[in-house]
Amino acid sequence: MPNPKNVTERVFQSPSKYIQGPYAIQNAPKYLGKLGKAPLLLCDNIVWEIAGKALIQSLEGAQLKVHRAVFGGEASREEIDRLGTLGRQQSSDFIIALGGGKTVDTAKAVADDLGLPVAVLPTTASTDAPCSALSVLYRPSGEFACYSFFDKNPNIVLVDTTVVAHAPHRFLAAGMGDAVATNVEARRCLSSPNFGGGLPTAVSAAIGAKCEEILFKYGKQAYEANKAHVVTPALEAVVEANTLLSGLGFESGGLAAAHAIHDGMTAIEELHTLLHGEKVAFGTICQLVLDGVPTSELDRYIEFMLSVDLPVNFEQLGIPNVKDEELRHVAELACAPGETIWNLDRVINVDIVFGAIKAADAAGRDYVRRTGWKKN
Repeated sequence: MPNPKNVTERVFQSPSKYIQGPYAIQNAPKYLGKLGKAPLLLCDNIVWEIAGKALIQSLEGAQLKVHRAVFGGEASREEIDRLGTLGRQQSSDFIIALGGGKTVDTAKAVADDLGLPVAVLPTTASTDAPCSALSVLYRPSGEFACYSFFDKNPNIVLVDTTVVAHAPHRFLAAGMGDAVATNVEARRCLSSPNFGGGLPTAVSAAIGAKCEEILFKYGKQAYEANKAHVVTPALEAVVEANTLLSGLGFESGGLAAAHAIHDGMTAIEELHTLLHGEKVAFGTICQLVLDGVPTSELDRYIEFMLSVDLPVNFEQLGIPNVKDEELRHVAELACAPGETIWNLDRVINVDIVFGAIKAADAAGRDYVRRTGWKKN
């Protein structure tokens, strides 16, 4: 049931400020200094070497007293509680997230628990997490646990595209896998309340469409620029699509089957090494199958995904011998009460979703066979 409470208000939400550009991290004090003077910085050890030391040097030069907390790697309730305790002990007055999607989601949850502002500084363009007022939480084992919703979006999102350009190109591709679902899902959620609790606005639909347009126009070019570790107009456009447009589009537009099937797929242990967007990309093919799109349209999405090395069938996902009972369990989880698949205005049940997952794999294999596609 897409709208059981008969919501009629339309809602759009966003972060207070979004900044993007090369070497933007050098200007961090200009923006973050307005949030407080004693931030808790969350980042893992890898990101610390890449950008953390430079960020702290920049902030301390502006008289901010920064305490670094090492992120443990999983966006779990246990990690959030641990870091929240540390923030209280340090009397932190705002939170900084420096890293990828799980670091960002953890930091937003910590900030919400402590009632503090949060600044998000993503070092990859691998998800649309930075701009939203929610976090995707996992169990320590890596399985999807729940969505956690907050009263407000991040105060600041600052993206240094020089840092993003030096991240592995797999992360940018995963961000495109996450972002390509935005318009596919949102256009089927027009009668369902979004994550702000209201119906989608016209601007959220326009943002979703623009996000998709940029991906198809510049995605491959940006992917190659990322491989060369250079910032180009195409890379800037795709970073904005992955981070800002997809973030605004999914939150104020809505999620549906692609993300619900992703959530179910986290129950397959062999998929735990895949990035969020890599699983969402396959979930998007599943949703297109559920939507009954023509083969020509399905081919257009599969062609795009393969151009940036996103998986389109079970073999490419790394589960060539996956059993039907495992896929049925994925379908059961995707159809759990409260899952985003129920935003679809159509009949849904476990059998239908199980069939769509199998059909998506078949469509991906068929495209590869018909076109003779080979990975470069």
